[in-house]
Amino acid sequence: MNILITGGCGFLGARLARTLLKQGALSLAGEPARQIDRITLTDRAAPPADLAGNPRVAFVQGDLLELATSRQLPAAGTQLVFHLAAAVSGECEADFDLGMRSNYEATRALLEACRALGSKPSFVFASSLAVFGNVPGRPLPELIEDETLPTPQSSYGIQKFIGDQLVADFARKDFIRGRSVRLMTVSVRPGKPNGAASGFFSGMIREPLAGVKAPCPVPPETLVALSSPANTIDGIIRAAEASDAEWGPLLAMNLPALRTTVGEMAAALERVAGKQATDLLDWTPDPAILKLVKTWPGNVAAARASALGLNADTDFDAIVRDYIRENPSAVKLPLR
Repeated sequence: MNILITGGCGFLGARLARTLLKQGALSLAGEPARQIDRITLTDRAAPPADLAGNPRVAFVQGDLLELATSRQLPAAGTQLVFHLAAAVSGECEADFDLGMRSNYEATRALLEACRALGSKPSFVFASSLAVFGNVPGRPLPELIEDETLPTPQSSYGIQKFIGDQLVADFARKDFIRGRSVRLMTVSVRPGKPNGAASGFFSGMIREPLAGVKAPCPVPPETLVALSSPANTIDGIIRAAEASDAEWGPLLAMNLPALRTTVGEMAAALERVAGKQATDLLDWTPDPAILKLVKTWPGNVAAARASALGLNADTDFDAIVRDYIRENPSAVKLPLR
């Protein structure tokens, strides 16, 4: 089996590639498991050294819109595309044209390139919780379900919702086998901060553990629907594995979410690393970030994902400890 991962050198893309390489095989759309022969990563940045040195990994560097429009990607014989590449929420709000180019035009071009293959490849699209938004004057439903009407309140959310619909229509026309999964806020992400408005959900854990001050720009009572990196990858892979009958209607599927608050996240940090860690949190409000974050739901149901055997993380303490276990060199504070 040949697989393409867009955004393949970012955190989730690289983690997805490593997970697939470790598995060695994949059951695609309910079929018997097949050996993974080649994983092609595409991104602007180069892949991590372990992936670059793997004989089953190829790398195509460049602009996704240009690569897809010129039909350089996906290559003939590609059976599965994981489309993770995107401009993130804060970037899209600050630069409308960047978001439309990266999240709408590149997605459309990639779908057209898949259509041109003529082989109906499976296509897993990383959508987002941001497709749901709190319309001014109209509160969100108490519980967001798979079939709740998306009402995005940001450019990023609108672009992701457009992607959901494009994937559904290309699948309806039998050009691809389409799967859209709505990712929850992923925490804790290692590495440097990105331009996502949700980036502080990782930074408020990652930076204090490294002995560095971190902004916490929203009130402690702010609700958040979270998923660990490991659970997020499990959901993305399971979407590719599901048969058409298991998947059901051509609608985007919510991935499972841990319902918590920013204050509870800080409390988990203190339980793991002590008050020395939470003393490094700066609770100064940021109106621009709060404006986006307060439109996102914190109470999300995932009935379809549950039927596929996917479950939410049980508690945030475990997520923090997993981050520490996986990134020991990034932790400078003594732990409890």
